[in-house]
Amino acid sequence: MAHAVYRCRSCGYQSAKSYGRCPVCSAWGSFESQPASSGGGVLSAPPPLRLADLPETALPRLSSGLDEFDRVLGGGFVPGSVLLLGGEPGIGKSTLLLQVSAQLMRRGRVLYLAGEESLEQVKLRATRLGITGDILLSREMELSAITALLAQVQPYFCVVDSIQTVLIDGSGGGIAQLRDSALGLTQAAKAAGCCTVLVGHVTKEGAVAGPKLIEHIVDVTLYLESAGLFRLIRCNKNRFGPTGELGVFEMREDGLIQVDNPSAAFLSERPFGVAGSVVAATIDGQRPLLLEVQALSTRSPLPNPRRVVVGLDSRRVDVIVAVLDQHLGLPTGNLDLYLNLAGGLRVQDPGLDLPIALALHSAITGQAIPADLAAFGEVGLAGEVRSVSQGIRRGEEAQRSGLRALGPPGVEGARGVRSLGEALRALHPPESSS
Repeated sequence: MAHAVYRCRSCGYQSAKSYGRCPVCSAWGSFESQPASSGGGVLSAPPPLRLADLPETALPRLSSGLDEFDRVLGGGFVPGSVLLLGGEPGIGKSTLLLQVSAQLMRRGRVLYLAGEESLEQVKLRATRLGITGDILLSREMELSAITALLAQVQPYFCVVDSIQTVLIDGSGGGIAQLRDSALGLTQAAKAAGCCTVLVGHVTKEGAVAGPKLIEHIVDVTLYLESAGLFRLIRCNKNRFGPTGELGVFEMREDGLIQVDNPSAAFLSERPFGVAGSVVAATIDGQRPLLLEVQALSTRSPLPNPRRVVVGLDSRRVDVIVAVLDQHLGLPTGNLDLYLNLAGGLRVQDPGLDLPIALALHSAITGQAIPADLAAFGEVGLAGEVRSVSQGIRRGEEAQRSGLRALGPPGVEGARGVRSLGEALRALHPPESSS
Protein backbone atom coordinates (compact mmCIF):
# COMPACT_ATOMS: atom_id res chain seq x y z
CA MET A 1 0.00 0.00 0.00
CA ALA A 2 1.36 3.42 -0.98
CA HIS A 3 1.98 5.93 1.77
CA ALA A 4 1.77 9.69 1.33
CA VAL A 5 4.91 11.76 1.83
CA TYR A 6 4.64 15.37 2.98
CA ARG A 7 7.29 17.89 1.98
CA CYS A 8 7.89 21.44 3.25
CA ARG A 9 7.95 24.00 0.44
CA SER A 10 10.33 26.25 2.36
CA CYS A 11 13.18 23.93 3.38
CA GLY A 12 12.44 20.55 1.74
CA TYR A 13 11.92 18.66 5.02
CA GLN A 14 9.97 15.43 4.46
CA SER A 15 7.67 13.68 6.89
CA ALA A 16 5.13 10.89 6.94
CA LYS A 17 2.52 13.32 8.26
CA SER A 18 1.66 16.96 7.71
CA TYR A 19 2.40 19.69 10.25
CA GLY A 20 0.78 23.07 10.59
CA ARG A 21 4.22 24.51 11.24
CA CYS A 22 7.46 23.05 9.88
CA PRO A 23 9.67 21.79 12.78
CA VAL A 24 12.83 22.73 10.83
CA CYS A 25 12.25 26.18 9.28
CA SER A 26 9.12 27.20 11.30
CA ALA A 27 7.14 28.04 8.12
CA TRP A 28 3.35 27.88 8.55
CA GLY A 29 1.15 25.92 6.12
CA SER A 30 4.11 24.90 3.97
CA PHE A 31 3.55 21.11 3.78
CA GLU A 32 2.42 19.56 0.50
CA SER A 33 1.42 15.97 -0.17
CA GLN A 34 3.56 14.07 -2.66
CA PRO A 35 2.98 10.62 -4.15
CA ALA A 36 5.10 7.74 -2.92
CA SER A 37 5.55 4.18 -4.05
CA SER A 38 4.42 1.16 -2.03
CA GLY A 39 7.99 0.08 -1.44
CA GLY A 40 8.59 1.89 1.78
CA GLY A 41 7.75 5.33 0.42
CA VAL A 42 10.82 5.49 -1.86
CA LEU A 43 10.18 7.28 -5.14
CA SER A 44 11.59 5.79 -8.34
CA ALA A 45 14.19 7.79 -10.27
CA PRO A 46 15.59 7.55 -13.80
CA PRO A 47 19.00 5.89 -14.09
CA PRO A 48 22.01 8.25 -14.09
CA LEU A 49 23.81 9.02 -17.34
CA ARG A 50 27.52 8.68 -18.05
CA LEU A 51 29.30 11.97 -18.72
CA ALA A 52 31.03 10.49 -21.76
CA ASP A 53 27.64 9.52 -23.29
CA LEU A 54 26.33 13.09 -23.31
CA PRO A 55 26.62 14.89 -26.67
CA GLU A 56 28.96 17.83 -27.13
CA THR A 57 26.88 20.99 -27.23
CA ALA A 58 27.88 24.60 -27.72
CA LEU A 59 25.94 27.28 -25.87
CA PRO A 60 24.36 29.67 -28.38
CA ARG A 61 24.63 33.35 -27.52
CA LEU A 62 22.08 36.08 -27.96
CA SER A 63 23.59 39.56 -28.28
CA SER A 64 21.96 42.24 -26.16
CA GLY A 65 22.83 44.88 -28.76
CA LEU A 66 25.14 46.57 -26.23
CA ASP A 67 28.79 45.48 -26.38
CA GLU A 68 29.45 46.43 -22.76
CA PHE A 69 26.52 44.30 -21.58
CA ASP A 70 27.65 41.37 -23.75
CA ARG A 71 31.14 41.67 -22.28
CA VAL A 72 29.81 41.20 -18.74
CA LEU A 73 27.69 38.22 -19.82
CA GLY A 74 30.64 36.51 -21.50
CA GLY A 75 29.39 37.04 -25.06
CA GLY A 76 25.65 37.56 -24.68
CA PHE A 77 22.53 35.95 -23.24
CA VAL A 78 22.06 32.19 -23.29
CA PRO A 79 18.51 31.25 -24.41
CA GLY A 80 16.49 29.88 -21.50
CA SER A 81 18.82 31.35 -18.90
CA VAL A 82 17.61 33.36 -15.91
CA LEU A 83 19.51 36.44 -14.73
CA LEU A 84 19.23 38.51 -11.57
CA LEU A 85 20.00 42.25 -11.85
CA GLY A 86 20.40 44.12 -8.57
CA GLY A 87 21.09 47.75 -7.78
CA GLU A 88 20.01 50.73 -5.71
CA PRO A 89 16.67 52.43 -6.45
CA GLY A 90 16.92 54.93 -9.29
CA ILE A 91 20.33 53.76 -10.47
CA GLY A 92 19.05 52.82 -13.94
CA LYS A 93 18.07 49.12 -13.85
CA SER A 94 14.72 49.62 -15.58
CA THR A 95 16.22 52.08 -18.07
CA LEU A 96 18.96 49.64 -19.05
CA LEU A 97 16.58 46.69 -19.44
CA LEU A 98 14.18 48.77 -21.50
CA GLN A 99 17.06 49.66 -23.82
CA VAL A 100 18.04 45.98 -24.10
CA SER A 101 14.40 45.08 -24.76
CA ALA A 102 14.31 47.60 -27.62
CA GLN A 103 17.35 45.93 -29.17
CA LEU A 104 15.96 42.39 -28.82
CA MET A 105 12.40 43.09 -30.02
CA ARG A 106 13.76 43.07 -33.58
CA ARG A 107 14.42 39.34 -33.26
CA GLY A 108 11.27 38.17 -31.52
CA ARG A 109 8.62 38.91 -28.93
CA VAL A 110 9.75 40.77 -25.82
CA LEU A 111 7.59 40.71 -22.68
CA TYR A 112 8.07 43.38 -20.00
CA LEU A 113 6.30 42.73 -16.69
CA ALA A 114 6.08 45.99 -14.70
CA GLY A 115 5.20 45.26 -11.09
CA GLU A 116 6.32 48.60 -9.65
CA GLU A 117 5.17 51.06 -12.31
CA SER A 118 2.04 51.65 -14.32
CA LEU A 119 2.15 50.92 -18.03
CA GLU A 120 1.82 54.65 -18.66
CA GLN A 121 5.00 55.28 -16.67
CA VAL A 122 6.84 52.67 -18.71
CA LYS A 123 5.55 54.39 -21.85
CA LEU A 124 6.87 57.75 -20.63
CA ARG A 125 10.33 56.29 -20.05
CA ALA A 126 10.32 54.62 -23.45
CA THR A 127 9.37 57.92 -25.09
CA ARG A 128 12.22 59.71 -23.31
CA LEU A 129 14.63 57.03 -24.51
CA GLY A 130 13.31 57.25 -28.06
CA ILE A 131 11.99 53.67 -27.97
CA THR A 132 9.02 52.78 -30.14
CA GLY A 133 8.00 49.29 -31.13
CA ASP A 134 6.15 46.17 -30.19
CA ILE A 135 7.39 45.49 -26.67
CA LEU A 136 4.59 43.62 -24.90
CA LEU A 137 3.71 45.20 -21.54
CA SER A 138 1.81 43.70 -18.63
CA ARG A 139 1.27 44.38 -14.93
CA GLU A 140 0.39 40.76 -14.17
CA MET A 141 2.36 39.71 -11.09
CA GLU A 142 0.64 36.48 -9.98
CA LEU A 143 3.10 33.63 -10.48
CA SER A 144 0.57 31.23 -11.97
CA ALA A 145 -0.63 33.90 -14.40
CA ILE A 146 2.95 34.79 -15.41
CA THR A 147 3.68 31.11 -16.06
CA ALA A 148 0.59 30.86 -18.24
CA LEU A 149 1.52 34.08 -20.02
CA LEU A 150 5.01 32.79 -20.84
CA ALA A 151 3.54 29.59 -22.26
CA GLN A 152 0.97 31.54 -24.27
CA VAL A 153 3.12 34.37 -25.65
CA GLN A 154 6.36 32.37 -26.04
CA PRO A 155 8.52 35.50 -25.75
CA TYR A 156 12.10 35.71 -26.98
CA PHE A 157 13.10 37.82 -23.96
CA CYS A 158 11.31 38.63 -20.69
CA VAL A 159 11.88 41.19 -17.93
CA VAL A 160 10.30 40.83 -14.47
CA ASP A 161 10.53 44.19 -12.66
CA SER A 162 10.77 43.22 -9.87
CA ILE A 163 10.98 39.76 -8.32
CA GLN A 164 9.78 41.17 -4.97
CA THR A 165 6.42 42.10 -6.50
CA VAL A 166 5.61 38.60 -7.76
CA LEU A 167 2.68 37.12 -5.82
CA ILE A 168 1.86 33.53 -4.88
CA ASP A 169 -1.82 32.95 -4.04
CA GLY A 170 -2.26 36.69 -3.63
CA SER A 171 0.57 37.19 -1.13
CA GLY A 172 4.18 38.26 -1.56
CA GLY A 173 7.16 39.92 0.06
CA GLY A 174 8.14 37.06 2.38
CA ILE A 175 11.28 34.97 2.19
CA ALA A 176 9.37 31.84 1.17
CA GLN A 177 7.43 33.72 -1.53
CA LEU A 178 10.65 35.26 -2.84
CA ARG A 179 12.35 31.91 -3.18
CA ASP A 180 9.32 30.16 -4.61
CA SER A 181 8.75 33.00 -7.09
CA ALA A 182 12.32 32.82 -8.35
CA LEU A 183 12.13 29.03 -8.60
CA GLY A 184 8.78 29.08 -10.39
CA LEU A 185 9.88 31.75 -12.86
CA THR A 186 13.12 29.87 -13.53
CA GLN A 187 11.26 26.65 -14.32
CA ALA A 188 8.76 28.50 -16.54
CA ALA A 189 11.52 30.36 -18.41
CA LYS A 190 13.50 27.21 -19.11
CA ALA A 191 10.37 25.36 -20.22
CA ALA A 192 9.57 28.17 -22.67
CA GLY A 193 13.21 28.61 -23.73
CA CYS A 194 12.93 32.31 -22.89
CA CYS A 195 15.83 34.35 -21.54
CA THR A 196 14.48 36.09 -18.42
CA VAL A 197 15.89 38.91 -16.30
CA LEU A 198 14.68 39.34 -12.73
CA VAL A 199 15.15 42.78 -11.19
CA GLY A 200 16.05 42.56 -7.49
CA HIS A 201 15.88 45.09 -4.67
CA VAL A 202 18.95 45.71 -2.56
CA THR A 203 19.36 45.80 1.20
CA LYS A 204 20.94 48.61 3.23
CA GLU A 205 24.27 46.80 2.87
CA GLY A 206 23.98 46.95 -0.93
CA ALA A 207 23.28 43.23 -1.52
CA VAL A 208 20.26 41.82 -3.31
CA ALA A 209 17.53 41.05 -0.79
CA GLY A 210 17.46 37.34 -0.05
CA PRO A 211 20.77 36.66 -1.87
CA LYS A 212 21.26 33.08 -0.67
CA LEU A 213 17.73 32.18 -1.72
CA ILE A 214 17.80 33.80 -5.16
CA GLU A 215 21.41 33.67 -6.33
CA HIS A 216 21.56 29.89 -5.98
CA ILE A 217 18.55 29.54 -8.27
CA VAL A 218 19.42 31.89 -11.13
CA ASP A 219 22.15 31.33 -13.70
CA VAL A 220 23.72 34.80 -13.70
CA THR A 221 23.89 37.52 -11.02
CA LEU A 222 24.64 41.10 -12.06
CA TYR A 223 24.97 44.29 -10.01
CA LEU A 224 24.54 47.82 -11.30
CA GLU A 225 26.65 50.31 -9.35
CA SER A 226 27.21 54.06 -9.43
CA ALA A 227 30.64 55.68 -9.90
CA GLY A 228 30.13 59.41 -10.32
CA LEU A 229 28.70 60.03 -13.77
CA PHE A 230 29.23 56.40 -14.71
CA ARG A 231 27.28 53.19 -14.11
CA LEU A 232 29.15 49.92 -13.70
CA ILE A 233 27.76 46.45 -14.29
CA ARG A 234 29.57 43.68 -12.44
CA CYS A 235 29.06 39.95 -12.82
CA ASN A 236 29.24 38.07 -9.51
CA LYS A 237 28.03 34.71 -10.80
CA ASN A 238 27.89 33.22 -14.28
CA ARG A 239 27.23 29.59 -15.08
CA PHE A 240 28.06 30.18 -18.74
CA GLY A 241 31.20 32.29 -18.56
CA PRO A 242 33.75 34.08 -16.39
CA THR A 243 32.83 36.13 -13.35
CA GLY A 244 34.31 39.46 -12.33
CA GLU A 245 33.72 41.11 -15.70
CA LEU A 246 32.97 44.83 -15.74
CA GLY A 247 30.87 46.94 -18.11
CA VAL A 248 30.98 50.75 -18.07
CA PHE A 249 28.10 53.06 -19.04
CA GLU A 250 27.49 56.78 -18.76
CA MET A 251 24.14 58.04 -17.51
CA ARG A 252 22.64 60.67 -19.81
CA GLU A 253 19.23 62.18 -20.42
CA ASP A 254 18.59 59.73 -23.25
CA GLY A 255 19.56 56.67 -21.22
CA LEU A 256 22.68 54.65 -20.47
CA ILE A 257 25.38 55.08 -23.12
CA GLN A 258 28.16 52.50 -23.21
CA VAL A 259 31.71 53.76 -22.75
CA ASP A 260 34.03 52.16 -25.30
CA ASN A 261 37.25 53.48 -23.70
CA PRO A 262 36.77 53.67 -19.91
CA SER A 263 40.43 54.54 -19.26
CA ALA A 264 40.18 57.71 -21.34
CA ALA A 265 36.85 58.57 -19.70
CA PHE A 266 38.18 58.24 -16.14
CA LEU A 267 41.32 60.26 -16.97
CA SER A 268 39.53 63.01 -18.90
CA GLU A 269 39.68 65.49 -16.00
CA ARG A 270 43.17 64.61 -14.75
CA PRO A 271 45.33 67.66 -13.98
CA PHE A 272 48.86 67.86 -15.44
CA GLY A 273 52.00 68.93 -13.63
CA VAL A 274 50.37 68.69 -10.19
CA ALA A 275 52.17 67.00 -7.30
CA GLY A 276 50.35 63.99 -5.85
CA SER A 277 48.72 62.82 -9.10
CA VAL A 278 49.72 59.45 -10.58
CA VAL A 279 48.11 57.27 -13.26
CA ALA A 280 47.65 53.67 -12.08
CA ALA A 281 47.33 50.70 -14.41
CA THR A 282 44.92 48.53 -12.46
CA ILE A 283 42.65 45.53 -12.98
CA ASP A 284 38.99 45.68 -11.97
CA GLY A 285 37.53 42.21 -12.28
CA GLN A 286 39.06 41.04 -15.54
CA ARG A 287 39.29 44.46 -17.15
CA PRO A 288 42.43 46.63 -17.30
CA LEU A 289 41.76 50.28 -16.45
CA LEU A 290 43.82 53.43 -16.12
CA LEU A 291 42.76 55.42 -13.06
CA GLU A 292 44.15 58.44 -11.27
CA VAL A 293 45.48 58.09 -7.73
CA GLN A 294 45.50 61.44 -5.91
CA ALA A 295 47.42 62.24 -2.72
CA LEU A 296 47.52 65.33 -0.53
CA SER A 297 49.64 66.02 2.55
CA THR A 298 49.26 68.84 5.08
CA ARG A 299 50.91 69.53 8.41
CA SER A 300 48.70 68.14 11.16
CA PRO A 301 47.79 70.11 14.30
CA LEU A 302 46.68 66.86 15.96
CA PRO A 303 48.79 64.45 18.03
CA ASN A 304 47.45 61.62 15.85
CA PRO A 305 47.53 62.72 12.18
CA ARG A 306 44.58 61.94 9.95
CA ARG A 307 44.66 59.19 7.33
CA VAL A 308 41.69 59.62 4.98
CA VAL A 309 41.39 57.04 2.19
CA VAL A 310 38.65 56.98 -0.47
CA GLY A 311 38.28 54.15 -2.99
CA LEU A 312 41.44 52.33 -1.83
CA ASP A 313 42.32 49.73 0.81
CA SER A 314 43.18 51.80 3.91
CA ARG A 315 45.22 48.97 5.46
CA ARG A 316 47.49 48.76 2.41
CA VAL A 317 47.89 52.53 2.52
CA ASP A 318 49.07 52.27 6.14
CA VAL A 319 51.66 49.67 5.12
CA ILE A 320 52.95 51.84 2.27
CA VAL A 321 53.21 54.89 4.55
CA ALA A 322 55.32 52.81 6.96
CA VAL A 323 57.57 51.60 4.11
CA LEU A 324 58.10 55.17 2.87
CA ASP A 325 59.02 56.27 6.38
CA GLN A 326 61.32 53.34 7.14
CA HIS A 327 63.15 52.77 3.85
CA LEU A 328 63.09 56.18 2.17
CA GLY A 329 63.26 58.35 5.27
CA LEU A 330 60.13 60.24 4.25
CA PRO A 331 58.72 62.07 7.32
CA THR A 332 55.05 61.22 7.71
CA GLY A 333 54.57 61.24 11.49
CA ASN A 334 53.29 64.85 11.66
CA LEU A 335 51.38 64.96 8.38
CA ASP A 336 47.70 64.52 7.56
CA LEU A 337 47.53 62.29 4.46
CA TYR A 338 44.58 62.10 2.06
CA LEU A 339 44.32 59.45 -0.65
CA ASN A 340 41.64 59.28 -3.34
CA LEU A 341 40.96 57.05 -6.34
CA ALA A 342 39.40 59.56 -8.73
CA GLY A 343 36.17 58.65 -10.51
CA GLY A 344 34.20 57.19 -7.62
CA LEU A 345 35.41 53.58 -8.02
CA ARG A 346 36.47 51.25 -5.23
CA VAL A 347 39.23 48.88 -6.34
CA GLN A 348 40.98 46.23 -4.25
CA ASP A 349 44.17 45.55 -6.22
CA PRO A 350 47.73 44.97 -4.91
CA GLY A 351 48.96 46.53 -8.14
CA LEU A 352 47.88 49.92 -6.81
CA ASP A 353 50.68 49.87 -4.20
CA LEU A 354 53.34 51.45 -6.43
CA PRO A 355 51.07 54.27 -7.70
CA ILE A 356 49.99 54.99 -4.11
CA ALA A 357 53.62 55.17 -2.96
CA LEU A 358 54.58 57.45 -5.86
CA ALA A 359 51.57 59.71 -5.24
CA LEU A 360 52.38 60.02 -1.52
CA HIS A 361 56.04 60.73 -2.20
CA SER A 362 55.05 63.32 -4.82
CA ALA A 363 52.58 65.03 -2.51
CA ILE A 364 55.03 65.22 0.41
CA THR A 365 58.08 66.35 -1.60
CA GLY A 366 56.20 68.54 -4.07
CA GLN A 367 57.78 66.81 -7.08
CA ALA A 368 55.23 66.11 -9.81
CA ILE A 369 55.17 62.72 -11.51
CA PRO A 370 55.57 62.77 -15.32
CA ALA A 371 52.11 62.97 -16.92
CA ASP A 372 52.92 60.30 -19.52
CA LEU A 373 53.55 57.58 -16.93
CA ALA A 374 51.31 54.74 -15.73
CA ALA A 375 52.56 52.68 -12.77
CA PHE A 376 51.63 49.31 -11.27
CA GLY A 377 53.15 46.83 -8.85
CA GLU A 378 52.89 45.47 -5.33
CA VAL A 379 55.16 46.96 -2.66
CA GLY A 380 56.67 44.64 -0.06
CA LEU A 381 57.70 45.48 3.49
CA ALA A 382 61.33 45.76 2.42
CA GLY A 383 60.45 48.38 -0.17
CA GLU A 384 60.74 45.93 -3.08
CA VAL A 385 58.39 46.06 -6.06
CA ARG A 386 56.72 42.70 -6.67
CA SER A 387 54.93 41.28 -9.69
CA VAL A 388 51.13 41.34 -9.93
CA SER A 389 48.58 39.46 -12.01
CA GLN A 390 48.00 40.37 -15.65
CA GLY A 391 51.02 42.64 -15.85
CA ILE A 392 51.19 42.38 -19.65
CA ARG A 393 47.56 43.53 -20.02
CA ARG A 394 48.25 46.48 -17.73
CA GLY A 395 51.23 47.50 -19.83
CA GLU A 396 49.26 47.11 -23.05
CA GLU A 397 46.46 49.32 -21.68
CA ALA A 398 49.01 52.01 -20.84
CA GLN A 399 50.55 51.81 -24.31
CA ARG A 400 47.09 51.96 -25.92
CA SER A 401 46.56 55.28 -24.16
CA GLY A 402 49.98 56.61 -25.19
CA LEU A 403 51.58 56.26 -21.74
CA ARG A 404 54.84 54.71 -20.55
CA ALA A 405 54.43 51.80 -18.17
CA LEU A 406 56.46 51.49 -14.97
CA GLY A 407 56.22 48.26 -13.02
CA PRO A 408 57.99 45.19 -11.64
CA PRO A 409 60.81 43.55 -13.63
CA GLY A 410 60.05 41.07 -16.36
CA VAL A 411 56.87 42.66 -17.77
CA GLU A 412 57.07 43.10 -21.52
CA GLY A 413 56.48 46.68 -22.62
CA ALA A 414 57.08 48.17 -19.15
CA ARG A 415 60.18 49.60 -17.54
CA GLY A 416 61.04 47.30 -14.66
CA VAL A 417 62.08 48.54 -11.23
CA ARG A 418 63.03 46.37 -8.28
CA SER A 419 62.39 48.81 -5.43
CA LEU A 420 60.72 52.08 -4.55
CA GLY A 421 64.10 53.80 -4.51
CA GLU A 422 64.84 52.58 -8.03
CA ALA A 423 61.41 53.73 -9.20
CA LEU A 424 61.99 57.24 -7.83
CA ARG A 425 65.47 57.42 -9.41
CA ALA A 426 63.93 56.41 -12.74
CA LEU A 427 61.39 59.23 -12.47
CA HIS A 428 63.73 61.84 -10.99
CA PRO A 429 67.28 60.99 -12.10
CA PRO A 430 69.97 62.85 -10.16
CA GLU A 431 71.59 65.70 -12.02
CA SER A 432 74.91 64.69 -13.53
CA SER A 433 77.91 66.57 -12.23
CA SER A 434 79.59 68.86 -14.73
